[in-house]
Amino acid sequence: MSGDRQVYLKIGDVARLVGISPSAIRGWEALGLTRPHRTESRYRIYTTDDVNLLKKARYLRKVRGLNAAAIVQILKPQILRSQIPKSQALTPEGAVNRVPGNAAAIGLRLRRLRTKRGKSLAEVAAAAEISVGFLSALERSQMSASVGTLRRLARYYRTNILDFFDATEVNTRLVRPPKRKVLEAGPGVRMELLAWGNKVMEPHLFRIAPKAGSGGSYAHEGEEFLFVLRGELKISLASEEYHLKRGDSFYFESATPHHWNNPGRSETWLLWVNTPPTF
Repeated sequence: MSGDRQVYLKIGDVARLVGISPSAIRGWEALGLTRPHRTESRYRIYTTDDVNLLKKARYLRKVRGLNAAAIVQILKPQILRSQIPKSQALTPEGAVNRVPGNAAAIGLRLRRLRTKRGKSLAEVAAAAEISVGFLSALERSQMSASVGTLRRLARYYRTNILDFFDATEVNTRLVRPPKRKVLEAGPGVRMELLAWGNKVMEPHLFRIAPKAGSGGSYAHEGEEFLFVLRGELKISLASEEYHLKRGDSFYFESATPHHWNNPGRSETWLLWVNTPPTF
């Protein structure tokens, strides 16, 4: 590599260089160790920084016998540094880094909402049940938030998650895949809005990486329906847990506290419909 030219690698190339399987790489991604770019065709592409981090993670696991949580904690400073491009250093408005999707826009909107209301980081963090440091990193676009966290922030600001993203285009009957609104909600959770501007229902395509999930329990008004297109999902409603597999459909009232995750080894795809719209 010469100059500032960046080299991008596909997941198969990274697997061979590091000596682990592609599924293991996706598992590390779900834990936040890597945040690959996505091509227009949705293929993951990785940098040399990702390769180096994965090599260190493999060493810590194989040689020192550390578990995944300990490894991520040890490598966290390097993870954060690798997510700030050299050409985009910190500015007074914060850092723009490789947190996926619309995170930079979300961080800016969250900061504006807080300052407009004259609230401190501590006040908002307490209401959203997160740390001050995490909220600060979120506003500076250095971290991405889970669905549960985004819902709690939206409830605190008396708005909806969709307002954190740019979904202001005129409503249209036909939405082709390249025109979908993409909402990234924490490591490994990608929501593609299939229609917007509708006051009755709101359909999404959820794509959930292995071991990724909602990041905690949440509740709100309305009803929800989901259909498993691919993979599997564990969803808990209060004290009840359900294990859904491909072809299963599921309905529940949104006021019941719920959380969910992908327990499998491959990405889960869900058709998820909310009514009334909550995002």
